[in-house]
Amino acid sequence: MNQFIAAINPVAFRLGGIPVAWYGILIGIGIVVAMSLASREGDLKGMPQDFVVDMAFWTVPIAIVGARIYYVVFEWQYYILHPEQIIQIWNGGIAIYGALIAGGITVYFFTKTKQVPFFLALDVLAPGVLIAQSIGRWGNFINQEAHGSEVSRQFLEKLLLPEFIINQMNINGTYYHPTFLYESLWSLIGFVVILILRRQKKILRQGEVFLTYVMWYSFGRFFIEGMRTDSLYLFDVIRVSQLLSIILFAGAAVVWAYRRYNNYPKDPFYTDIDLGMKNPESN
Repeated sequence: MNQFIAAINPVAFRLGGIPVAWYGILIGIGIVVAMSLASREGDLKGMPQDFVVDMAFWTVPIAIVGARIYYVVFEWQYYILHPEQIIQIWNGGIAIYGALIAGGITVYFFTKTKQVPFFLALDVLAPGVLIAQSIGRWGNFINQEAHGSEVSRQFLEKLLLPEFIINQMNINGTYYHPTFLYESLWSLIGFVVILILRRQKKILRQGEVFLTYVMWYSFGRFFIEGMRTDSLYLFDVIRVSQLLSIILFAGAAVVWAYRRYNNYPKDPFYTDIDLGMKNPESN
């Protein structure tokens, strides 16, 4: 086997001299897939026509800004010395939790203006967001980032990984844990699990599809983050993403238990919901 195959070029092609990175392409694909799935589900739930598309118009750019702000905040010691690089998102440095927080806030205010239940909107979006995360992690793979600690080639071969993954995990002569792959697969499995649960009658109530997403992703992210070598730290002691994963998992579990214990009469089972707000098609 050839162990010296060149790494995949992060630049897919150039458009008028401007480099177009695979990372951006994969994020774009993930967004399109997520929007398509959510738009179809929104129609099934009787949401207003073009609700998801209109929501994405605001949510996507704000989520990207949130992802950058999150990263900069926890790397402030660097950026306070290089403030001109704060907006240089094309040089790397975004965090998925920042995107989720900013995106969630945007969805909250958007649903208020459209009079759509906030938790229902999150239920509709959740599986698509998870598959988008799964796709986006392959951008980290191509960039040879977000990897774990050093391992041997034999270790990677025992995982039965394709040769192109093993070769891409060879960074300057050293092989690393493909943590991007672990998270991508975890997200993919969660996507399938949530889709199955969402279709089962009398199991999940409104809001619980989203809460399942939060618990699933944060549980896996906690362990995968512990393997990474590029974590953001709080006070140089605590991995930020691990701390946030614990908070999110516990918070989602408490909210779920509280809502179930109080038997919210206004929270119907997800499969029973039909808002009846979809605009009739023009004749």
